[in-house]
Amino acid sequence: MSKQKTDTTGKLAIVGDRELVIGYRLIGIDDTFIVDDEDASKKIQKLYSSNEYGLIIASNSVRAKLPSKFLSEIEESIEPLILFMPSQNETTDGAEESIASLAKRVLGINIEVS
Repeated sequence: MSKQKTDTTGKLAIVGDRELVIGYRLIGIDDTFIVDDEDASKKIQKLYSSNEYGLIIASNSVRAKLPSKFLSEIEESIEPLILFMPSQNETTDGAEESIASLAKRVLGINIEVS
């Protein structure tokens, strides 16, 4: 069962390496955070628990730094929804799989990729 918080504002935050974050800054997103490997876990946990954001987009490199217990918690969360995206320097082979798992988590449907 998904945990839902109802006091978020619908704000958007971007967390990750420079390649991912710069693009969002250029289109006018204010809440962007460039993090290194040491700060990634702390920053995403702080944003998640702040109840200020409806959507948090983070790079896959941030996901790799998260403790497994916290990762399990956010994978069940709908509000805030956390999406992990590859940055330009990462391969996109797993992108289809993450979209399928996102659809399963948010919509409750299976998407088969052939």
